[in-house]
Amino acid sequence: MTTLLAGILALSLDPAVAQPATPIVVESYLIPSGDAGIQLYVRNKRPGAMTAFRADRTVLYVHGTTQASETTFDLALDGKSWMDSLAEHGWDVWLMDVRGYGGSTKPPEMDQPAAESPPIAPMVVAARDVRAAVDHILGKRGLSRISLIGWSRGAALVGWYASEHPDKVHRLVLYAPGWVRTPAPAAAPSAPTPAYQTWTMPQARARLQAGAPPERQAALMPSAWFDAWAAATLATDPVGAAQTPPIVRSPAGAVQDNAEWSAGRALYDPSRITAPTLLVTAEWDGITPPALGRALFARLTSAPAKRFVEIGEATHLVMLERNRLQLFREVQLFLDEPRPEP
Repeated sequence: MTTLLAGILALSLDPAVAQPATPIVVESYLIPSGDAGIQLYVRNKRPGAMTAFRADRTVLYVHGTTQASETTFDLALDGKSWMDSLAEHGWDVWLMDVRGYGGSTKPPEMDQPAAESPPIAPMVVAARDVRAAVDHILGKRGLSRISLIGWSRGAALVGWYASEHPDKVHRLVLYAPGWVRTPAPAAAPSAPTPAYQTWTMPQARARLQAGAPPERQAALMPSAWFDAWAAATLATDPVGAAQTPPIVRSPAGAVQDNAEWSAGRALYDPSRITAPTLLVTAEWDGITPPALGRALFARLTSAPAKRFVEIGEATHLVMLERNRLQLFREVQLFLDEPRPEP
C-alpha cells in the first residue's frame, strides 16, 4: 500500500530566526518498483507557492553505495540540507532510495546471513528502480524531462539512465563518479560477493573520507555533524541499529558492479549522453579520485555542454563536510542555467 506523509516546514515564531520566503512542502511516500513485493521510497520538497511544474525546475537525487538518500542529501546541518537549499531556490526536488536502502523495501535476503544469497540490487536491478522513480515523477508532474543528480554509485545509475533515455534528461550532475580503471588492476582471488555489507558509522566515515591527510580528517566534519549523520543513518536500519555495536546494512550489488569497473568493463556508454553535464570531484577523494572523473569527462562526447569542477580540501563525502557549500553553489549555478540551443 502506498503511504503518504505530508507536511510543511513550519515558520519559527522567533523573529530573530531568518525565514525562507515561502514555506517548503514535504511529501514522503512509497511507489511501486515494478517487481512484486518491492516498493521504493521517494521524498519531495518544493516551495509551497509552486503550483506549476517545469522540466527545467525538477530534479531527482540518487544515492551511493552505503547511504540512503535521506541521510545525506536531506540531512540538515546547521539547519539546512542540500535538498532544502535546492527547494529554496525554486526547485521541485526529489530523492529516492534503491531497494534495500533507507525507506524502500528491504528484500528478505537482508534478514538472512549475507553469505547465503547473491548481491542485492546490482546495476541492472538498481537501474530499474531509478527508471521507476523517474517515470513516477514525470507522470505525476506531467513532464517529459527531468534533471538528475547522482553521487558515487548513484552517478553511474543516473549516467546509465541518461545514456539509455537521453530524451528524458534535461540536465545531468555526476558527483564523485567512478569509471573504469586503466590499466585494470590485476585480479586477486576473492570470496563470493555477499548479499549485503555491514558498517559501523566510524567505519563508514573512515572509508568515505579515505584520501584526506590523517591530520585533516577530523576538521572536515565537525563532531556534531558526524553524530547527526550517524543517527540519521542508523535510523534507516532498525535491525542493524539494535546490534552491538550498531551497524547499518547496505546491499552489495554495488560491490559486484565495482568488480566490473575494476576489470575495465564500463557499465554504460557516456558518449550516448546528450544532456548538459556537470562532473564534480574532490581533491582528497580516495574512492573515486579526480583522475577517474577526468577519464569519464573525456568520454562525454555528445553532451552539448559539459563542465568539470574539482573542490579543494574535500573528500568523497564533501556534501557533509565544511566545504559542502562550494558543492551546493556549483551545482545550483549549473542547474539554473538555460539549456544550450541545439
